[in-house]
Amino acid sequence: MSRNTPAADPAAALKLVSDFSLEMTGKDVPGLEEAAHSIPAGTKINVTFLGNEDLDMRVSASKAVKDMGFIPVPHISARRLSSQDQLEEFLGRLQEVGATEHVFSVGGDPAEPEGPYPDSLSVIQTGLLQKYGVKEVSIAGYPEGHPDIKTDVLWRHLEDKSAALKEQGLDAVILTQFAFDTDPVMAWIDGVRSRGIESQIRIGTPGPAGIKRLINFARRFGVGANAMIVKKYGFSLTNLMGTAGPDKFVSDLSALLAQDPASGDVKLHFYTFGGLLATSEWVRQYSASQS
Repeated sequence: MSRNTPAADPAAALKLVSDFSLEMTGKDVPGLEEAAHSIPAGTKINVTFLGNEDLDMRVSASKAVKDMGFIPVPHISARRLSSQDQLEEFLGRLQEVGATEHVFSVGGDPAEPEGPYPDSLSVIQTGLLQKYGVKEVSIAGYPEGHPDIKTDVLWRHLEDKSAALKEQGLDAVILTQFAFDTDPVMAWIDGVRSRGIESQIRIGTPGPAGIKRLINFARRFGVGANAMIVKKYGFSLTNLMGTAGPDKFVSDLSALLAQDPASGDVKLHFYTFGGLLATSEWVRQYSASQS
């Protein structure tokens, strides 16, 4: 169902874009150093767990985030872990650099698990997270679905992970795959709240990046990128030159959220496909334009 987008609401836009979070890879430390001056102190910065990175790279990146005055949120990719020992080594190394209070537990890309953890719930259920000082766990949400997992299964996983974290006394944040269209995002938020899940939601959106790059990422992650959706986002599939930013998406989403108080605590998480500096500068300029 398509919602009529209400008129722009600068106050709501400022509220939504405040306390944003960012994402970086283990190789992005130079980019973080370049962007640090434009990122507010205390910003959460997620550090990925990719197959082409190693333990030292992930820990070093998390340490750099912490040392620069930000909050590291290292990813734990369940299916990439070969053993409980590897999970404990990673958590132990992160704890040594003060980077375990916030983590993101995610299934990860491999179709077959490399060890004993088939999904993020199995990592949460080990009880090891608290042992190493974890206080808050982010879990994944998919407003536009997942190319390999049925929608009813996604909802069950979200409910099970939320219940497990609550039972263990851990705070939860739901961090979503990036989206181009506000309609499925709002419908999905309604679905989360209707299930009695009150955790903070961070809606993923790409920071400014080349249009071709955005579309390639969208196809890779099974996110809708048809002509109608990207027009709503603010660019055209017939003109792939140049860059696009999330101005229209953020303005429209904030106006819709302002009309729906039941949506609860919703923030933004930026996927920095165009770089950390470009994204953080975009936030600063966008915020100034709403003031």
